[in-house]
Amino acid sequence: MSMFHSMNVTSSALTAQRLRMDVISSNMANVDSTRGKFVNGEWQPYRRKTVVLEPKGDSFSSFLNEARGNSGEAGEGVKVSAIKEDPTPFKLVYDPSHPDANKDGYVQMPNVDPLREMVDLISSTRSYEANVTVFNASKAMMMKSLEIGR
Repeated sequence: MSMFHSMNVTSSALTAQRLRMDVISSNMANVDSTRGKFVNGEWQPYRRKTVVLEPKGDSFSSFLNEARGNSGEAGEGVKVSAIKEDPTPFKLVYDPSHPDANKDGYVQMPNVDPLREMVDLISSTRSYEANVTVFNASKAMMMKSLEIGR
């Protein structure tokens, strides 16, 4: 394990959480977008997107550590495996004056729930802040270890 392992793990988490915040921002910006994607000659509302995170780990060093019996080693960080669309159905809102209303006067609205997005944003922000704290602590420990060598 290198001296910078903790910083590499933390920076991967920072990158992942930043992307998660960007996707949440996109969802919030499109909460009222009835024309998100053009499919089969018709406009579909914006569909909520979610970030799928998974641990990094299929590297040679992880297999080597496992073969040596060091299964208790620290992880290698996190990575974004996909950005998926939420399959929940669209909300129907009665508004016959809307240009995208169907023949019954209903408009399909995006499946974005602002409350859920705010909860996800708070969770992502707290995780980001925690990782910044870990990164700064690692940096401080490395600086102190360099001062010992003087």
